[in-house]
Amino acid sequence: MKFEVIEFEADSLLSWDGLCETFLEGHKLPKAEIDDTFLYRGKDTLLSRAAWIDGMGIAVKSATIYPDNPAKGTPMINGAVSLFSDSEGTLDALIDFHLVTKWKTAGDSLLGAKLLARPDSRKILIVGAGTVGRNLRSAYVSAFPDAEFMVWNRTSAGAEAFALEFENTVAVTDLQAAVVDADIVTSATMSTEPLIMGEWLKPGQHIDLIGAYRPDMREVDDTALLRSRVFVDSRDTTLDHIGELKTPLAESVISREHVVADFYDVKTGGFKRTSADEITLFKNGGGAHLDLMTSRYILKAWISR
Repeated sequence: MKFEVIEFEADSLLSWDGLCETFLEGHKLPKAEIDDTFLYRGKDTLLSRAAWIDGMGIAVKSATIYPDNPAKGTPMINGAVSLFSDSEGTLDALIDFHLVTKWKTAGDSLLGAKLLARPDSRKILIVGAGTVGRNLRSAYVSAFPDAEFMVWNRTSAGAEAFALEFENTVAVTDLQAAVVDADIVTSATMSTEPLIMGEWLKPGQHIDLIGAYRPDMREVDDTALLRSRVFVDSRDTTLDHIGELKTPLAESVISREHVVADFYDVKTGGFKRTSADEITLFKNGGGAHLDLMTSRYILKAWISR
């Protein structure tokens, strides 16, 4: 049996526009079947996320999370994506976990912004100066090449180091003032309490939320949700699983109908901004179906090289 082993070096073969097109085409296919499983050994975790799309195949993304690894000089998170044929179920490729995660996560948010943010957006604030924030900087400039970028981080040193890596990027220390100044706010933090307040938001903004992925995590407060038209990448992976929406739904702050659309509604015209003044808010949940679409895109680029 022949299959491809794709490492991070494939990064140079990919483009953000190409990935966004793959996402749009993937959401025209039958809705994905998705499931997550967790296994634990003390502090260590094995997370497996699986997706099956009729017409695209199967992906199983397995991640090992070993919190003690950094002290040994080894990355905390490791893993791979197994990509299987749609027609025979045979293994098509093993793809580096970090490669898929980088492109899936930032590409997910980029597609949301391309569909929802005002095309004339010129000031973009990145909240969180980690690896995801750097990937967002690379992704967003592909769609907004004339934008000025700001970066805020809990430690100013982290923001300053980030800003030195990129042109047209400045570190900021006043989060409220930066949010007020921005046309687009993209946030990738590990916060369990809201960092971005709804009273700071202004008409016409687009808010992109990546960081919260557990039921106990949030990056914005209730007011931000109530002032915004809310969109998600997938209702199935966000509404009942991520604190950003799960908590306000459970507390009846918002109803399920407050979430306007997900990416499966693009084909019917439901996923879009309807006025220049409305505030749009997008929750990036990053489900396994997007890992599958990303993996297919990577494999195609690898074979075509």
